[in-house]
Amino acid sequence: MDIKECILSGRASLGIELGSTRIKAVLIGDDLSPAASGGYEWENRFENGIWTYRLEDAVSGVQSAYAALAEEVRGKYGIELERLASIGVSAMMHGYLPLDKNDKLLTPFRTWRNTFAEKAAAELTESFGFNIPCRWSISHLYHAISDGETHCSDIAYLTTLAGYIHYLLTGVKAVGAGEASGMFPIDGEKLCYNEEYLGKFDRMAAEKGFDIPVRSILPDILPAGENAGYLTEKGARLLDPSGRLCAGIPFCPPEGDAGTGMTATNSVAAGTGNVSAGTSVFAMIILDKPLDGYYPEIDIVAAPDGKPAAMVHCNSCTNEINAWAQLFKGFLDSMGIERSMGDIYSAIFGEALNGEKDCGGLLLYNFLSGEPAVGLDEGRPLLVRTPDARLDFANLARVQLYSAVSALKIGMEILKKENVSAKMLMGHGGYFKSSDAGQRILSAALDTPVSVMKTAGEGGPWGMALLAAYLVRKEKDETLDSFLKNKVFAESSPSVIYPDPDDRAGFERYMEGYRKGLAVERSAVENIR
Repeated sequence: MDIKECILSGRASLGIELGSTRIKAVLIGDDLSPAASGGYEWENRFENGIWTYRLEDAVSGVQSAYAALAEEVRGKYGIELERLASIGVSAMMHGYLPLDKNDKLLTPFRTWRNTFAEKAAAELTESFGFNIPCRWSISHLYHAISDGETHCSDIAYLTTLAGYIHYLLTGVKAVGAGEASGMFPIDGEKLCYNEEYLGKFDRMAAEKGFDIPVRSILPDILPAGENAGYLTEKGARLLDPSGRLCAGIPFCPPEGDAGTGMTATNSVAAGTGNVSAGTSVFAMIILDKPLDGYYPEIDIVAAPDGKPAAMVHCNSCTNEINAWAQLFKGFLDSMGIERSMGDIYSAIFGEALNGEKDCGGLLLYNFLSGEPAVGLDEGRPLLVRTPDARLDFANLARVQLYSAVSALKIGMEILKKENVSAKMLMGHGGYFKSSDAGQRILSAALDTPVSVMKTAGEGGPWGMALLAAYLVRKEKDETLDSFLKNKVFAESSPSVIYPDPDDRAGFERYMEGYRKGLAVERSAVENIR
């Protein structure tokens, strides 16, 4: 069946992901590869000391991304998009989105980038004996309770951005296993929130005057492959105001960008791993046994099917690359030279490979916000060089790419000490879109082969579309791992780069200065306001 007939017969699946800088919709057909897409650019806001996105922007962004996809379907295939086999929604994990009994948002959406809940997270970690990162939903809730925020007594539902959009479209209060594990620790085998920790949280919260059982305000947990509701008439008009899209389409459980990254890279089996590198960067390795201890740099989360995974998450990745790319664009514009942003990114990534292996004495800290992986509660983007450093375009480009993954390297070293590693890491996200420079540098940084598929640039939205397809296409008792291996990636031929000894040695020399220079970054945080 060709793609046009597939779409006409309602067999295509749709994935929508609300990323840090772009909302994207991807449509897949019978061969499970991308057939059409649409996007919408957006940015977080720093308002009243809070990193946030306005939910009206999220809704209009989803509508715009869907409209652009429908337009591409119309232009490429000459048909209207009216029916779908299944839909899935994903978004940035974690954060804090509390609603009252009338579905009114009680505070501005507090994103994963905020680090002000660090004290609350530390108290929960000590009580649970389990690492609770400050960006998790439960840390934000306990922070609000501890600070006596008046809205807490009105909370009827606490969810994430993916869970919120899913709720608008289906009326169902549920999230996927991976998304749930970024809200509150879960038991992956039983697919429920950890009962011991629920009790401890309720006792700690009650001492501060919060008497709502936390389980009563958390969404239900559903594994990949389970039905998570249907597109309502109201939801259909929200997603497609033109009125063409039919209601009644089944939804898979909403997921976070970590879960869709695992899916898009075929990294859901024990011992597999992936690195998602875009606005933030995180590495995920599926565990075959629990860690011996817990560490503030390591999150224990879950794959979409509930398997435990170790995550090293860093708040900043390509943000400084993007900022410098805009600077170069402005310079060229002032000279009357027209170049696209794609041309500029290609130049940065391409020239980085010509830079000196240790960046010639340059240091760059890309911390736009706090970075728990290196113990910073705030960030100050900072370029540092010695008087004899060689500041040229190649070294500047290379240090940009190094800085994007340096904090990740520090976190990954802890996993190596725990004998947790992957034979190969699958890379996806914007860091890998321009040439093979990102792939080569990450391989050197982590001393691990890095594989990138042709679909690396599609990333999470395609992964979400695959989870939606799994809902309606899986055979009886077919696992997500089996579905991906046999039906999605059976004939894939990824590009693999192995660590280059000279690159690896150069990165280690760079890291010696990077670790020492963190004192400069800390001083900047303390003294530059």
